[in-house]
Amino acid sequence: MSTPRRPERLGGRPATAHHVWYAAYGSNMHLQRLLYYLAGGRPPDGARTYPGCRDPRRPGRMLPVVLPGRLYFALESGAWTGGMGFYDPGDPGEMPARAYLLTAGQFSDLVAQEMYRMPGADLDLAQVSATGRAQLGPGRYETLVCPGLLDGYPVLTFTAPWRSGEVEWRPPAAAYLRYLASGLVEAHGWPVGRVARYLSSRPGAAGCWRPEEVAALIADLDLPVGRPEGSRRP
Repeated sequence: MSTPRRPERLGGRPATAHHVWYAAYGSNMHLQRLLYYLAGGRPPDGARTYPGCRDPRRPGRMLPVVLPGRLYFALESGAWTGGMGFYDPGDPGEMPARAYLLTAGQFSDLVAQEMYRMPGADLDLAQVSATGRAQLGPGRYETLVCPGLLDGYPVLTFTAPWRSGEVEWRPPAAAYLRYLASGLVEAHGWPVGRVARYLSSRPGAAGCWRPEEVAALIADLDLPVGRPEGSRRP
């Protein structure tokens, strides 16, 4: 398993506009789950059918990454019920994620689907790639964040416009946690116990999910340790 990487600071360095790293920190850390966003379809245990991206190809590369900030759960997911995962880059600590190398168009279509919109329009990623943040709208996943660069490509993810302390936390549903847990094993190779302790300690889950309950969600799964595909370039 590769050592997780931390993005380099932007620092005014030019970043390619054709490809970006999408840093998934929720259910899309699970590769098979992400592929429904790319190719379309309805995932198991999901309540939505995704139209897919204009370009349905698989990610060019995958890497385990660590981002500054914290994962928390709030609001209610229309796909899962229960709290949704959000990222606050201003919180203390570090957050494990999985970075996928996508085209800028694929990332634009993925953001559209997260906001229950039809894909098809390219986002202007210049501001977020230069300043680290851009708010596309008031929606829960319409704030783009760029923690830095990896191999010259901007690392991009999306979250809510508010801080973690400005919203009521809500415990996530079991089906959602199951994807997060299995995604962490795939991407980072964490043992189940570490995954369970991490997820059960996140705001929204803490006090509602015990580590042994999270561990039980994935005890029946045959979880291979994922090997990031670090050799391929676009």
